Amino acid sequence: MPTAAVISGSGLYTPPETISNEELVASFNAWVDIHNETHSDQIASGELEPKTHSSADFIEKASGIRSRYVINKSGILDPHRMVPDIPERDNTDQSVMCEIACHAAREAMQAAGVTAADIDAVIVAASNMQRAYPAVAIEVQAALGATGFAFDMNVACSSATFGIQQASDTVRSGSARRVLVVNPEICTGHLNFRDRDSHFIFGDVATAVVVESAESAAEQQGWEILDTRMQTLFSNNIRNNFGFLNRADEAGVGQLDKLFVQEGRKVFKEVCPAVAEQISSQLDAMGIAPDDLKRIWLHQANRNMNDLIARKVFGRDPSPEESPTILDEYANTSSAGSIIAFHKHSADLATGDLAVLCSFGAGYSIGSIMLRRL
Repeated sequence: MPTAAVISGSGLYTPPETISNEELVASFNAWVDIHNETHSDQIASGELEPKTHSSADFIEKASGIRSRYVINKSGILDPHRMVPDIPERDNTDQSVMCEIACHAAREAMQAAGVTAADIDAVIVAASNMQRAYPAVAIEVQAALGATGFAFDMNVACSSATFGIQQASDTVRSGSARRVLVVNPEICTGHLNFRDRDSHFIFGDVATAVVVESAESAAEQQGWEILDTRMQTLFSNNIRNNFGFLNRADEAGVGQLDKLFVQEGRKVFKEVCPAVAEQISSQLDAMGIAPDDLKRIWLHQANRNMNDLIARKVFGRDPSPEESPTILDEYANTSSAGSIIAFHKHSADLATGDLAVLCSFGAGYSIGSIMLRRL
């Protein structure tokens, strides 16, 4: 009989620099003024539409975001640059993605009461990898001093929950005793800070969890993974076309679709009901009533989306404790968002309490994990 898998520890790395909505708006509006002045003749002739200012109030109302942590602040806020300044490193040096992944990983291992020698597999699951190969996961494995095997995976904002599902299956099958799942998300690197509709969305962070068998978890601590459910539905409404084939057609190099683009209203309309239906059907199949849930840790993309999904799942307005939010402070951190919420808002729950960890994003992809406190 397959062994039960548990999340025995979690970790979080938060970059030291922050950008408030007010700072971001000041930079964006300065760029708008420069752009409109530079192209004043085309704007006057009707060839171009003038760019319009943003505002901190607009950002918070649209998303619930107030600030975000970033790997580099100065490059983003420079209206002549508006890209994080992250110098390339020599191949003999640790990559920036590996560096932040290791910070989160060490905290997760400490919480689980294990060392790198106890880890049999490493999965780096994130929305964008720093390079094609060698896998960042193998670099993290080596940097930590773990053995076994490692691989990268990308399911956009659902990468963490899909990674946990893979880790759970690996533990249950006996392929590994303990799996480290790490989510280094340097989202500001693929964000267009000159797009009024999305320049405020993302922040940077790294999260990690240790997944192991219930028998090996120290003092039966952590969260038993009762059930996992994954779903993907193809959509172009969230897309990033950056890749190695871009060089095969020079006309596309530098175009807007090589960064994050989305049709926000369509995403809201299509994703919210699909996520709520997946969680509700999962609960029904397990014989769990919505009010038996103590907590739901949702992907932290947009406060309005989370409020609607949680309301549909619970059949009522949930309390802030039942559906905690962290995106006001962290912004959207892609796959790491729901893990941050879990990491920061799980210690108060009691043995036997039931909860759902859920993420959703480009693909579309939806991952929901039913957990029980040990």
